[in-house]
Amino acid sequence: MPKIIDEIILRGLKENNLKNIDINIPKEKIIVFTGLSGSGKSSVVFDTLATESRRQMTMNYPHYVRNQMPRYERPHADLMQNLSPVVVVEQRQVGGNSRSTVGTYMDIHPLIRLLFSRIGTPPIASATDFSSQSSFGKCPACSGFGKVIAPDLNKMVDVDKSLRAYAVKFKPLSPSGWQGRWMMTGGLFDPDKPIKDYSEEKRHLLLYGPPEGESVFAPFHTKNGPQDHEWDGLLPRFTRLYINRDISKLKQVSQEDVLAVSTQSDCQNCLGSGLSPEVLACRINGFNIAEYDQLELTEFLEELNRIHDPLGASIAQQAIAPIQQLVELGLGYLSLSRKMGTLSGGEAQRVKIARHLGSSLNNITYIFDEPSAGLHPEEVDRLIQLLKSIKEYHNTVIVIEHDLSVIKAADEIIEMGPGAGVSGGEIVYQGKLEGLDNSKAATRVNQQLTINKRPRDRKSYFTIKRACHNNLKNISVKIPQHALVSICGVSGSGKSSLMMEAFPENYPETILVGQGSIGISSRSTIATYMGIMDDIRAILAKETGQPAGLFTFNSLGACPMCKGKGVTTPDVAFADPVTVLCEACHGMRYSDEALLYRYQDKNIAEILGLTIDEAINYFKVPRILNRVNTLLDVGLGYLTLGQTTSSLSGGEVQRLKLASHLQKKGQIYLLDEPSLGLHKKDNGKLLDVFQNLVNKGNSVIIIEHNLDFIAASDWVIELGPGGGKQGGQILFEGTPEEMLTAETLTSKWLKNGIAEQLT
Repeated sequence: MPKIIDEIILRGLKENNLKNIDINIPKEKIIVFTGLSGSGKSSVVFDTLATESRRQMTMNYPHYVRNQMPRYERPHADLMQNLSPVVVVEQRQVGGNSRSTVGTYMDIHPLIRLLFSRIGTPPIASATDFSSQSSFGKCPACSGFGKVIAPDLNKMVDVDKSLRAYAVKFKPLSPSGWQGRWMMTGGLFDPDKPIKDYSEEKRHLLLYGPPEGESVFAPFHTKNGPQDHEWDGLLPRFTRLYINRDISKLKQVSQEDVLAVSTQSDCQNCLGSGLSPEVLACRINGFNIAEYDQLELTEFLEELNRIHDPLGASIAQQAIAPIQQLVELGLGYLSLSRKMGTLSGGEAQRVKIARHLGSSLNNITYIFDEPSAGLHPEEVDRLIQLLKSIKEYHNTVIVIEHDLSVIKAADEIIEMGPGAGVSGGEIVYQGKLEGLDNSKAATRVNQQLTINKRPRDRKSYFTIKRACHNNLKNISVKIPQHALVSICGVSGSGKSSLMMEAFPENYPETILVGQGSIGISSRSTIATYMGIMDDIRAILAKETGQPAGLFTFNSLGACPMCKGKGVTTPDVAFADPVTVLCEACHGMRYSDEALLYRYQDKNIAEILGLTIDEAINYFKVPRILNRVNTLLDVGLGYLTLGQTTSSLSGGEVQRLKLASHLQKKGQIYLLDEPSLGLHKKDNGKLLDVFQNLVNKGNSVIIIEHNLDFIAASDWVIELGPGGGKQGGQILFEGTPEEMLTAETLTSKWLKNGIAEQLT
């Protein structure tokens, strides 16, 4: 009897740019999807396989339960068979909530609160009381925030100006708000005299209010005539209205607005923990819950293993497993209190992976989106062992990846291509590693690492002196100007602390390109993101004499049937959702009237249908051409002006963000891991962009793990030797060629890259 091959069968895949392709994916293997950015990898793995698996999983629940769950539309495919439940670990950023920490994200904090409520002394009965968000547990001095916020007079008031000239820089208390108008018309203060010219008594009354025990009133003019209101002083009023209340319920003021004119300092009552004295008095083996939070995870594991109380030990054991995962992934230097928003890309990626590894279920399909992103080559090896261990439990591991080390560890490789966008969507190669170099695939196993042997001369430097941010050990460093400089080191070694915090403090004019998202949506297009949509509308308006609003699908020009979406989503009750191409505009998004008007023989929909390559020859306006050229520079010539940002791959989003920053005129460019999401062939285009920037007299500094970028740099600075407390020191400063004689982790992998070429 022939052996049955257990594999995922996909036929007639047509999502996004996929060209009606067929794929068989073997189970219980490590499968790597690779190919150029935008070649169709995500369309197969996420938009087809993962979406269909999730859709079918929800069908197992009753309709009333399914209505409360996310609903998935069936992907465009003819056949999808033998799917298994999926666990997806995406690149999307974590921790949008400012209170989100490693402990809350990993669901460890609830266990620790339970642990203290059961065996902590003196005892506090309820686990919920160990939270800064409970009425009992919050610090009374800072209301659980952990920081004391106070108005900063220098930030709020410009004493050289008068009230009428906006001396008060906080908008609700300025002339644009009713309180500012009251200050000017109430008769207490001269609205046209600079604040510095007020008498001492009058200035004190304005800023701090009347002396204690006294009251001062000023008339506020209403439609019913003047009414007396008590004046309490600018700073007390700000504190009462915007600090000592929940400003999230206010429409006109955000927390950022308030913090912009305030100072923050750790609360001295709770030492920044946000917890009440009663909660902080409760201890286990000498530590309170706030001190537990601050321990490095390796130290924290030791403390949990010291708990011998039977009840406490059983609770601690549940927390030990996820913490052990984090330590094994090289994150032992983190603490539970570390804010998720402050993690580097590599750290956040591994925390997400660890969150999904506690399950003992098998026959699962694990999908990883570039798990090597943000990892040092030394850390990638640990990741590969992790992927292999997941496979050993009879799971299927599907990885979208560009890193050659991960590709070499695959049981099977599937390369998409041959190009990107409309030029992609096909299977270029499927098979073992050995056959890759003899195929038409863009990926090559033994790709050359080129060491820069002619670095630019170093004549001037940026200097950072005695930096102590986070784990930095009072370090000073000189960074060459007018050069391509790479900052490297393992995750947590201090790269971001040095360059994203200390450096901009010294050089605030720096153009920072971080790893943050770009705010993707189905109504945001390449043209709107790059800031040229207004120019395109203005050209059409000038040519046709029509209002500019007629040429936007978010306003006058929207198709009346689909409201500018290009598609309709009919109400299908409890059935799977269905997206239908709009019958009125056929997906063009515009009304018939808007499509009547033309510029250079094209209507607005046809203009937005132009690729970047085509737009270069179509437009004549310098401002548009300058911005379109930056897209061309970063290798996005195949995208159309009207393509939605929500349809872009991770690598495309990274380059779009970079293009938007390149249009700014500056002297210093600082980029945080620009190679994220990029294939090795795309790296070359990006390196050309950086070299051209430097040739034009700019300075380009990149925080990077990618050896291609490090090898091509003029100067390399490595931090380490480890992460957290073990990091924060300068290990190496020099040229890439000099690095080949150094003894650091990065130099080890640089040497390995050279050695592989010679074998």
